Amino acid sequence: MASSFLSFSLLFITVYTADGFMYAMTHHCQFNSTELKDIRYIESYYYNKLEYTRYDSDVGKYVGYTEYGVKNAEYWNSDPSILAQMNAARETICLNNVGLWFYYFLTKSVKPYVRLHSETPSAGKHPSMLVCSVYSFYPKHIIVKWVRDGQEVTSDVTSTDKMADADWYYQIHSHLEYTPRSGEKISCKVEHASLSEPLYTDWDPSLPESERNKIAIGASGLILGLILSLAGFIYYKRKSRGRILVPNN
Repeated sequence: MASSFLSFSLLFITVYTADGFMYAMTHHCQFNSTELKDIRYIESYYYNKLEYTRYDSDVGKYVGYTEYGVKNAEYWNSDPSILAQMNAARETICLNNVGLWFYYFLTKSVKPYVRLHSETPSAGKHPSMLVCSVYSFYPKHIIVKWVRDGQEVTSDVTSTDKMADADWYYQIHSHLEYTPRSGEKISCKVEHASLSEPLYTDWDPSLPESERNKIAIGASGLILGLILSLAGFIYYKRKSRGRILVPNN
């Protein structure tokens, strides 16, 4: 599963400006392994943010996207030495650095933190909704699914986009609308590059922590009230026993 996540592009930009116009050239190395066959090299040329010519190692030649770009591509493609140089760039620029990029970027994964809770939907909507919130994971690619009694749930499921945090981590939230049934087991299943196997988080239909806290506080207050009432009653009885009754004439 992890191999599908290992895709990374390195971008170099050279910019020249003159009289308000901008020329840029970018170099991309895209790969999913350290093998040369799995590396793609792309060199693009831009003028005023418009790409006009590109060399793609998967194509093996230059391609033009504007009238000027087509002329450039025809000229460069007619020179075998230029094409040989570009083909070699896949090895000289990309291959020699892939090992470092794999180590410093693609192996630095962070396991997600999962929180499963319920929400009360607005009037007129489904009677119950579960939310699987996945926090603090890296890299960005992640798969979140719902499983009911061992079977994947494909309906009544919605998810947010993967959202970037300020600390370079990501979060995502998946919602499941459902009708509770006695004895069923519902789980949130998470697949990520940092995990050697899928992470399952089971839904506990008991009261959520916030509700349990409210009940505990209420019970504590009731017990404290009973203790104070009992102490007051005992004090009153003792004071009553110590009084001297004087008969009326």
